[in-house]
Amino acid sequence: MFQINEMDVEQLDQLRQEGSQDYVLIDVRSPMEVQQGKIEGGEAIPLHLIPLKMAVLPRDKRVIFYCRTGARSAQACAFATNQGLDNCYNLVGGIVAWVRSGKPII
Repeated sequence: MFQINEMDVEQLDQLRQEGSQDYVLIDVRSPMEVQQGKIEGGEAIPLHLIPLKMAVLPRDKRVIFYCRTGARSAQACAFATNQGLDNCYNLVGGIVAWVRSGKPII
């Protein structure tokens, strides 16, 4: 068994504030959930489509997956890691943790 990389809300917020171009943010929630609000700059790829989208995920940047609470994004991160994508991270607590920490959504 392997361990997935994790990133907390403050680490992601720091990357965003620094204007880092070293990552992509992937929202694995359903389209209906995404309509309720998302973290700015994220791209929506529902969890069930991750296997079909592996080829478009960058190998030269950090890929940060998030969902509502971090469970589905952990699955996406585990799958991507198993497929050889070593630079992926799960946002711990998902968008719920993001909002609870006072960070904005759009």
